[in-house]
Formats: sequence, C-alpha cells, structure tokens
Amino acid sequence: MTGAASDTTDEQLMQAFAAGDARAFETLYDRHALPVWRFVRRSLPDASVADDLVQDVWFTLVRHAPQYQPRARFRTWLFTLAHHRLVDHWRTHKHHTSLDADTDDGAALAETLAAESGFGPERRLSSREQAQALLDALADLPTAQREAFLLQAEGGLSLADIAQATGVTQETAKSRLRYARARLRETLEVHA
Repeated sequence: MTGAASDTTDEQLMQAFAAGDARAFETLYDRHALPVWRFVRRSLPDASVADDLVQDVWFTLVRHAPQYQPRARFRTWLFTLAHHRLVDHWRTHKHHTSLDADTDDGAALAETLAAESGFGPERRLSSREQAQALLDALADLPTAQREAFLLQAEGGLSLADIAQATGVTQETAKSRLRYARARLRETLEVHA
C-alpha cells in the first residue's frame, strides 16, 4: 500500500486487505469500529449480544474481502452488513431485553449514557434521566425509523447511503428519518 494510511480511501484499504495487507484491515477497523459498535449497541439493549453481532459483522467483512468490489462507499457496505446482521438477529430472537436491564458491569444502560462529571448529584440524576428518556424514545420508535436514525446519527451515513443499506428508496429513508426525528423531538421536549 503506497502513501500514508490517512490519505488512503476506505475502498483502497479494503482492496489492499483483500490482496493480503493485514495493516489495511487494522486501519479500516480503527476508522469504523466505534461507529459500527454504537449503531449495533443502540439498536440492542443487551451489550453482550451487541458485542457478538459486531464481531460477526467484522468476521463477515473478512470472509467477503476476496469478493469485495467497490460498488458503493465502503462505509455504506459495512453498515449494510451490520443492518443485515441485526435483521437476522431480530428474526431469530423475537423477545427484547428491557432497557432497564443491567449491562455487563451491573449498571443500567441509561446510567452508562449519563455524563460523568464534577457536577453534583442533582445534575448527574438529571443527566441519567435525560439519557433514559432518550433510550426510551429510541426504543419506542418503530424499528425502521430507529434504524434509519441510528444509521445517520451513529454511522454518519447520508440519506442515499441509508436507503442503500436498508434496501429502500431514498424517499422512504427520508420519511423514516423525518418521522423518527419528529417523534424523538416530541418525546424529549418533555425532558428539556
């Protein structure tokens, strides 16, 4: 691979990885691991299941590397893999864990989102309540709207990329985002 990794596009890195360059995979992972994890984690309340699904996404990427063709932006393709893995999970696991369920470290998911700061207990409680309100509002969204919102918020995908990743028209993706934002805004205004 020529040039600095920061100057290399994701598509070039993926092609280099497919050709056997392990460093290219490391760079792709460094660039995209956190956004993919956040997308999956915020789509599922169980951290251990989310971690497993994210690992499956990266294993799928490795398995498909030899066939990779840059027909779309790499980021879109990667989040499409994550979307498909979530859909597979939802099909096989119809039940959902409560957002109040403890995470691996014994804290409720809402508590993990609350800002840790030097503020007093009242401010931390307010932050936890706002985080819980956000999680509840996200959980109350229809799956398609929540997914479109998270693909944009966590994945940084454009409208066209969201449409491609979820297999819908751009107009449908736009509607899902608009409805999701409106419902979230309406729900969260109470907690402002």
